[in-house]
Formats: sequence, structure tokens, C-alpha cells
Amino acid sequence: MEAIIVGVDQSDTARRAAFAAAKLASACGKPLHVVMAVSRRQPVEVTVGGSDRWHLDWISNAEQFLDALIGELPACAVTRAVILKDPATALCEEAERLEASIIVVGNRRVQRAARLLGAVATDVARQAPCDVLIANTTSERPKVRNYDPADVPSQCLVRGGVGTQHRCVAACDHDLG
Repeated sequence: MEAIIVGVDQSDTARRAAFAAAKLASACGKPLHVVMAVSRRQPVEVTVGGSDRWHLDWISNAEQFLDALIGELPACAVTRAVILKDPATALCEEAERLEASIIVVGNRRVQRAARLLGAVATDVARQAPCDVLIANTTSERPKVRNYDPADVPSQCLVRGGVGTQHRCVAACDHDLG
């Protein structure tokens, strides 16, 4: 099948990884499979304000989240799975089952001491049956935009032809729009 798999939870960084994976899947013409691992198997009942009770089903909540996320992704063929395992195992087993070409994970908690403690991205990289892309989901990147060289001051160090992508250096203070 050669799918692209992305692991998500309900964090902003996981959402960024999902969008990176969707762009990659669209560019490569491959299907995208979104995976969410949940650890709670039993529903929980929460009592609020004396007589109000809510029934929380972790799997249904995860499925609803995935359905909403998939509706926002810019990929054509998207499937999903909620799996009752740890995230790294869930992603790797799905990659093997679907004969995936790549697994995309975010880089949250890959820096510093977490590298030694087993962040999901690190565990996936160790176990994966295919390539792994660790998407930069934790830092803002400078805006890259197309420009016309006539709009760039002569002191700008970044030069190129019309339509060239322009990432301005700190010493350059012009605005390209």
C-alpha cells in the first residue's frame, strides 16, 4: 500500500505533524493513515456538581478527535485508527500492517534529557519497519515567500531570480509582503 503514517495525540505539536504528513502524502500521491494510541481501556464516569454525571469513553473521544482532524487535512485519501497500545508500538505495528513507506512523528520531547528517557519519536526510530520522518513541530520557522528581486534592497544578502524563495537574514529589514 505504501501509506504514510502519522501519530497524533490531542496536542498542537501533533496537529502540526499531521499537517506535515498530509502535505507529504499529497505531494507523493500516497494515502495517509492517522494513528492515535490510547492507554485507557475502561470508560470513566465523572460526577460534577452533585448530580451531574458524564460518561467518558476514551476510544470514542479519540475517534471524534481524529474525524475532526482528518476533515482539516489537505490530503486526498485519509484513514484513521485508534489503537490500545503505547504510541511507538501502535505506529510501528500499523506501519508493518499497511506496508507503509514512512512514519511521521513530531519532535516534541526529543530534545534534552527526554532523548535518554525514550520519547515517542526516539522509540519509533528504533522499532520502525520503514523510514521515519521527525517533523519540526516545536519551533517557529521564518516565513519563506516568493519575491521579485527588484523589491529587495541591494544590501540584502539573499539574492536570486524571480520566484526564488527568500528567507531574509536578520540584518535585512525590508518587508516582502
